[in-house]
Amino acid sequence: MASNSNALPRIVSRDEWLAAHEQLLAREKELTRLGDQLSANRRRQPMVRIDRDYVFEGPGGKATLPDLFEERRQLIIYHFMFAPGVDGWPEAGCPGCSMVVDNLCHLSHLHARDTSLVLVSRAPIANIEAYRKRMGWAVPWFSSSSSSFNVDFGLTTKAGETFALSVFLRDGDNVFQTYSTTGRGVEAIGTVWSLLDRTPFGRQEDWEDSPEGWPQTPRYTWWRRHDEYEHAHATMPR
Repeated sequence: MASNSNALPRIVSRDEWLAAHEQLLAREKELTRLGDQLSANRRRQPMVRIDRDYVFEGPGGKATLPDLFEERRQLIIYHFMFAPGVDGWPEAGCPGCSMVVDNLCHLSHLHARDTSLVLVSRAPIANIEAYRKRMGWAVPWFSSSSSSFNVDFGLTTKAGETFALSVFLRDGDNVFQTYSTTGRGVEAIGTVWSLLDRTPFGRQEDWEDSPEGWPQTPRYTWWRRHDEYEHAHATMPR
């Protein structure tokens, strides 16, 4: 990690710090209000009917897309990058996607608002269950290996696999897609990023606008599955 032990924030008096803090807080509140406006726009976004009868496989057997709602009105699907023989993850899921799942809230809070959340991957259900046990997750996870679900949603292409977050609404027997995002749009559900963004050194990745000498590594390369960090940290230069 490229860093300079003398590279630290400027030391000031408490009054100077409070003045700078108030300026930053005003901008944060402005961003919060803008986020509220975007959320309002999402609530007014039109939706599209899902006409195909997709079939998934879970630990309890076959399941349809309406089944994934578990009788709730809303469904959030995280499209987890885990496919047999693809991108080097035949037995384990994507490290970045694994970090996302580690940051998910307790699902009871979503259930209280009539909303379910599940993971969907192309990997066989046996691989999914083995990896979920290794990670210690309780999030419902389904295999789409026997359907065109990933292809239809543009997540499996000739270029490979990608991840995304999709939202669906159920009205009786009808299912509609209301929202989708990928790339950095998914960061909103990852607490690790929002917490690091509030620290002096930030995420410590080379794309960030940081003062000279701040510790930085190539983007994303520090990400690990949560049971793989010990060796990585032991060998990371200080």
